[in-house]
Amino acid sequence: QLQLVESGGGLVQPGGSLRLSCAASGFTLDDYAIGWFRQAPGKEREGISCISSTDGRIYYANSVKSRFTISRDNAKNTVYLQMNSLKPEDTGVYYCAAEKRADFVRCVVLSTSPRLVGSWGQGTQVTVSS
Repeated sequence: QLQLVESGGGLVQPGGSLRLSCAASGFTLDDYAIGWFRQAPGKEREGISCISSTDGRIYYANSVKSRFTISRDNAKNTVYLQMNSLKPEDTGVYYCAAEKRADFVRCVVLSTSPRLVGSWGQGTQVTVSS
């Protein structure tokens, strides 16, 4: 059974940092593009970052550019999202999603149209508050 499990969320003060993990089981991530999405209360789910499977190119939404960093560790079958300089508006449930052999263009498409994502994990809650 193919499964992605998100972890690493929590409560952090503004300006703080968190590292989220997206661990895969049942398949190897190195042949998949991985995207990170989030959903704030009362808002639609949005794509914030994606790393392609073909050439490793990375997409960031403007709202997180220069603050968040996506990376993959194929040996651990895990993708990470390092989040720095967190703001209250970063609060939400964070999800990862995978698509096989997706290039950078497909990464951007998925990030801007989350409804195209096939399945979701349970997510991990991030709360940025003083």
